[in-house]
Amino acid sequence: MCADKSNVKPSLLKSLLGNKCARCRRGSIYTTKNPYDLKNCLKMPEKCPVCGQQVEVEVGFYYGTGYVSYALSIAVCVATLIAWWLFIGFSIYDNRIFWWLGVNALLLVIMQPLLMRWSRTIWMAFFVYYDENWHQGPPEGTGRSNPTFKNAI
Repeated sequence: MCADKSNVKPSLLKSLLGNKCARCRRGSIYTTKNPYDLKNCLKMPEKCPVCGQQVEVEVGFYYGTGYVSYALSIAVCVATLIAWWLFIGFSIYDNRIFWWLGVNALLLVIMQPLLMRWSRTIWMAFFVYYDENWHQGPPEGTGRSNPTFKNAI
């Protein structure tokens, strides 16, 4: 028997780290895979190439990503602080704390494009939920396919 990988629910963590669509967890939500292509690192297609989910759900949708980016930066700072403390240590008799501050600041600057992309992906996952039946179109009765309101505006 062959395993059909198209029916397997993709992992949330793997899709977040891979910057995949929150609805199908398969399509990339960035036009380029390289986060360090600084001219194109935040360019997003209009819709997910796999399921057709609109990437920018509404105007100004990604303004809230600053909060997620801040939380990710704090997590990186705490992780480097703990790692520095365990492997190198801190002392009041030398300047190791200043070395940690410098290394931590440099690490945050280097990781900034990754953190910005991850924060957008996480923010989208807060509001767009995984739909295992995404290939069948919108479910009936959700208002998205209601013909009554099709020409209302």
